[in-house]
Amino acid sequence: MPAYKLTVNGRAERVDSTDPAQPLLYVLRNALNLHGPKFGCGLGQCGACTVIIKGEAVRSCTRPMSQSDGAEITTLEGLAQNGRLHPVQQAWIDEQVPACGFCQNGQILTAKALLDKNPNPTDAQIRQGMAGALCRCMTYFGIQAAVKRAALTMSGRPATADHETAQDQGVRA
Repeated sequence: MPAYKLTVNGRAERVDSTDPAQPLLYVLRNALNLHGPKFGCGLGQCGACTVIIKGEAVRSCTRPMSQSDGAEITTLEGLAQNGRLHPVQQAWIDEQVPACGFCQNGQILTAKALLDKNPNPTDAQIRQGMAGALCRCMTYFGIQAAVKRAALTMSGRPATADHETAQDQGVRA
């Protein structure tokens, strides 16, 4: 079995003796001990296993290692820098998004990829961009508010009184 080289969260990693068909998710969780990406559906439909590769939100449960050699991968663990949360992570806390928390890895990484491509999305663009990341607890209003807050923060504009939060909408996570 071949060895694979990956860059995960800025760190070079070598994974030996891995089946080429083995999902990237299993390598991240079992060989590299990263627990941000979660096993959800195993079909790439829920988004719990999301990682970022080349700026794209990618489902690691369906991506085989044979397609991952040489990849630069960002997981949830790699978003914070120098002890400071990424603005998307901070927005999730500020908006009190998590309910059970299971989907949050996929939600946060999908939101980051969305905001990297479109730093000022409309509500419709947020809903469309986040559509593939499912939440069993239905915290979608909170997720949308957190994406809007993160967009403001990332643009250098503070969240203002006219920034509508999930709590403003009468929704509790």
